[in-house]
Amino acid sequence: MANLTSTGPGSTEAEAYQEKILPGVSRSFALTIPQLPGDLRKVVTNAYLLCRIADTIEDEPELSALQKVIFHEQFLAVLRGEEKPQNFAKQLTPLLSRATSSSERELIANAPLIVCNTHRFSASQRQVLLKCVSIMCQGMGSYQGNASLEGLADQREVDRYCYYVAGVVGEMLTELFCQYSDEIDEKRADMLTLAPSFGEGLQLTNILKDLWEDRRQGVCWLPRKEFEELGLKVDAITPGGGDKAFVAALRYMVGVAHGHLHNAFRYTLLIPPQETGIRRFCLWAIGLAVLTLRRIKARSAYSSGQQVKVSRRFVKATILGTHLTARHDWMLKLLFSGVTTGLPYTPLLSPGPRLSHWMTEPSLSGGYQADSVNLLLRNSDK
Repeated sequence: MANLTSTGPGSTEAEAYQEKILPGVSRSFALTIPQLPGDLRKVVTNAYLLCRIADTIEDEPELSALQKVIFHEQFLAVLRGEEKPQNFAKQLTPLLSRATSSSERELIANAPLIVCNTHRFSASQRQVLLKCVSIMCQGMGSYQGNASLEGLADQREVDRYCYYVAGVVGEMLTELFCQYSDEIDEKRADMLTLAPSFGEGLQLTNILKDLWEDRRQGVCWLPRKEFEELGLKVDAITPGGGDKAFVAALRYMVGVAHGHLHNAFRYTLLIPPQETGIRRFCLWAIGLAVLTLRRIKARSAYSSGQQVKVSRRFVKATILGTHLTARHDWMLKLLFSGVTTGLPYTPLLSPGPRLSHWMTEPSLSGGYQADSVNLLLRNSDK
């Protein structure tokens, strides 16, 4: 295994870089992560950036599906210490197009700094991060051959996709929170049951917000079956659609997202009230997602994410409201009930992991590349 801690950059330089790059790749997480306690903040920042590297590979339009699988596997090898991060960065960076943001290109070019931080964490923390990114990369590979304007087969498949790209992050955060606090660890089982909904609620909200931008890129993550039952073909929807069928379909999707965010709120109440930083981290993310859903519901004829983006005024109101109520469950319940009033709501009868990855111990020594490539080849034959 490569000794990255002795050959890599100094810890001060690496930590400073990940603090610097975070706002460029995510304004929302640059807002919420600093609420976490110091040591937890460092590892969660690093975890987000690792996931962002994996996500940048997936989203790059100039990479073939097979290239994406190979780069994902190479990235996992880097995290396991089997390959040098410098080689990964040098090979991938020149292949990124202008469709990838300048901040994301910079992140890939400076992947050695991010990985340097990763390898300074405890063994148990590194295990959690590697497991999350491994599951994410495996899941992304399974969808590379199927992304199109036709959407996904049904809601169950949408849930599966959202688990791979976001639900697993909720599980990762739970493991990190439990390692940080013995009191949180006592609630581990209950929190892991709800954790996927935390990530999936945020992801579904983003899917709806970015619906038309994604379609311009040739992809869609909506469920065909449920939309067809409402009289719509996913591949035929257009911006500004105010017809009853589209409004009903949008209402359905908002209800599912709200159901996940309701579980995310229940998850947050399991965190001890004295852990106000962790609670604020969760509450701000949930609050901004709920406000986004309210704007989507109110503006069903929107044609871009910018039109349903939460204003700075409401962001400030969310921050103030949770500062005042974070320690008091009864006040939080009143606040959540108030901001979700009027939103469609679909109760989720079976919250919890959509897959068995996290409750069992998958091998982290490699082997995902062959599985992903085989699945990719099978998809390409369809």
